[in-house]
Amino acid sequence: MTSFAELGLEPRILDALMRTNIVSPVLVQAEAIPPLLDGDDVVIEAPTGSGKTLAFLIPAAQGLLTSTGQGPRVLIVTPTRELAVQIDAVWKGLETGLRSALLYGGVGYATQTNDLKKHPDLIIGTPGRILDMVGKRLVTLSRVEYLVLDEADEMLDAGFAPDVEKIMAMTYQPQTVLASATMPEWVSRMIEKHLQAPIRIKVASEAVALLEHGLLRVDRNDKLQVLNRLLRRHKGSAIVFGRTKHGVKKLNRDLKALGHDSVELQGNLSQGARDKTMESFRDQRADILVATNVAARGLDISHVGLVINFELPDTAQWMTHRIGRTARMGNEGRALTMVTPEDMPNWSKLRRQGAPELPELDSEHLLNDGGWRYVVRNGNGSHAPGTDKPASTAPGSAAGAPRRRRRSRGRGRPSAA
Repeated sequence: MTSFAELGLEPRILDALMRTNIVSPVLVQAEAIPPLLDGDDVVIEAPTGSGKTLAFLIPAAQGLLTSTGQGPRVLIVTPTRELAVQIDAVWKGLETGLRSALLYGGVGYATQTNDLKKHPDLIIGTPGRILDMVGKRLVTLSRVEYLVLDEADEMLDAGFAPDVEKIMAMTYQPQTVLASATMPEWVSRMIEKHLQAPIRIKVASEAVALLEHGLLRVDRNDKLQVLNRLLRRHKGSAIVFGRTKHGVKKLNRDLKALGHDSVELQGNLSQGARDKTMESFRDQRADILVATNVAARGLDISHVGLVINFELPDTAQWMTHRIGRTARMGNEGRALTMVTPEDMPNWSKLRRQGAPELPELDSEHLLNDGGWRYVVRNGNGSHAPGTDKPASTAPGSAAGAPRRRRRSRGRGRPSAA
């Protein structure tokens, strides 16, 4: 495909894309949009920043614009408030004139209740608040024709799965889309349970050559000072990932005490505080975002030049999502994973799960001169002199429901009522 016009999209959608200077579909859009317009269930596995959001929003808009019916007819479920807000911004950018409602917790009900009373065509939200509004009888999901689970691997994992299962049970015969950068094998069981003969779209990263990812060995007692020196040498925006909400709060406090202009993003913050954090980081008034995994998915910020895993994630999939915050939209980026001797059992576990074998950085050269030079180990395990960096390294990718009748959403044709 060379243009969106060849996909048979509505003129109103084509005009909206043109107004935002989006003319040609990227690979994931060219692969996913045709089967979605044909009414197929689709599983999209594609790297962060690859264009997945428009890949499922454009068919949603097409279906709504070419048919009539009471809403909501499209439901998009996300794991985080930040991702829901971001998808809503992309939707509004299409300027379809269709009504939408954005539902997430941590804020009052007034605005969201008013939006639901206007009978929106599309709902974007997090599981807890969606179920809350259903419980208050402010919305029904029985007329949903098109269901998207964004970041599907997290949505179907143990923490979210019960709520997501409840939501899916409230819908009837929707065309279903699962989208994520990673699709672990266990997600296949949920795919078999909920999707009908899905088309699987798997797109490799187009940013491999733009990303450099190295491993830095460091003693646990030196981690903060090493991080301090790394951030002082880095010019531009950086995200530093920790494991726990308390740990992120403490690390942000420590970095501020060292003179860094940092902000934190973690689950204990109010929605207002989270919005303020993201606004300051997006506007580059704060250079450093210290975050838990809440920032590892869906944050579409193109100016992040460095990602640091200050603490290891729990899974290889989370590493992929974290590293995906840099080298976005054609920009180069670097990622650095810090490993202490105490981390080695966890690092071995991540490697078994599919985390990449990272080249080891020469820490002295990095901290003193700022250059990325890699260590070569001799056969006895000792270090040989540093070598020039190798080619850039991409992160590793690292009771049954009844079968649902197909709901046709043909290209430009009304879907079944």
